Amino acid sequence: MRPALFAVSAAALLLAACGANGQSEAQPAATGAPVETRPPNNPDQKPAHEGQTRAPSVSTAIAMQHAVVAEGLEHPWGLALLPDGQWLVTERPGRMRVVSVEGQIGSPISGLPAVAARGQGGLLDVILSPTFAQDRTIYWSYAQPRNGGNGTAVARGRLSDDLSRIENVQVVFQVKDTYDGDKHFGSSLVFGPDGKLYITIGERSDKPMRPTAQSLTSHHGKVIRINADGSVPSDNPFVGREGALPEIWSYGHRNPQGIAVQPGTGAVWSIEHGTRGGDELNLEKAGANFGWPGAAYGIEYNGDAIPGAATTQEGTVQPIYYWDPVIAPGGMVFYDGAMFPDWKGNALIGGLGSKHLVRLVLRDGRVVGEERLLTGLGERIRDVAVGPDGAVWVVTDEENGKLVRLARR
Repeated sequence: MRPALFAVSAAALLLAACGANGQSEAQPAATGAPVETRPPNNPDQKPAHEGQTRAPSVSTAIAMQHAVVAEGLEHPWGLALLPDGQWLVTERPGRMRVVSVEGQIGSPISGLPAVAARGQGGLLDVILSPTFAQDRTIYWSYAQPRNGGNGTAVARGRLSDDLSRIENVQVVFQVKDTYDGDKHFGSSLVFGPDGKLYITIGERSDKPMRPTAQSLTSHHGKVIRINADGSVPSDNPFVGREGALPEIWSYGHRNPQGIAVQPGTGAVWSIEHGTRGGDELNLEKAGANFGWPGAAYGIEYNGDAIPGAATTQEGTVQPIYYWDPVIAPGGMVFYDGAMFPDWKGNALIGGLGSKHLVRLVLRDGRVVGEERLLTGLGERIRDVAVGPDGAVWVVTDEENGKLVRLARR
């Protein structure tokens, strides 16, 4: 592993646009031109409501700088803050490491189960249990190798006091179906204010698998909600329905790789990869059908229309926001720090294909402003987190992946 490298970018003063940077209702909505200037992949498709795509641009009226705190991580995926200020970072090939405040990268933590590390599969997200201070429990998601294929799974275990190993590993969730593929595993994790664990699961990408996103007999293309021990909450929407898997919270998703809880409201939001021109930000609802593959924005990667799809369909929920062209979203978090007070309540989203960090200004359940950050980094931004001081941290999904801190100048 290479030693940590500290490198501060040339900071640029970003002038405020003529709109709101925060969520306060006292501030008017932004009126600037959309930050997206490329033509849409599907110019014939129209948004279902005002502001559903190409929100006005906003800018941060604070000088910022970013520092590369550590590098040499191999395709890092998940990022979780430990109470002492160090970071747990997963690497997709199957390793979990601790990165110190100074940027020193530790040896791989032992005790993890084997992963199916091919394509988009491998070791994925990691989060701390709400009870970590008492029991040192962490949760992680991964592509689980199986006879005949693989499937997304979630496990938990105790992080040893010396941070060297995971003890008492227990699988708390695994998708029902095994599939021999290498795409669309999901999978992001978050604990809701209700203490339940929410898990995003992809529909495995291949066209024959797409209908599973609509099937309540499959975990594919779903958001899952379970208790911390893996049991099913009695108030899940499909508990007791014949033929339906009780862990399902919502369905009709394509490949959701981000999920986060909005401060103040406790609402759970998810974000998912669409086809070309179809990335979505969704406000999660119990039992909701988010439409894929019958209701979707965008076009196929080959340029054709999505077979049998329309942008709206009876019984499905519209995305709050969509990108056309796409950003290829990674992880997301809501900002609740002190360093950038105007960002309070804003969503921060990693852009993989777009190679920037997205800031979305939300008001009354709608996106009213969008900003692109870390555009000079030039790397795929996989996950994002907020530090105790309010600085923003990201990891980049590269062979030489980096841990980067964005802060006031």
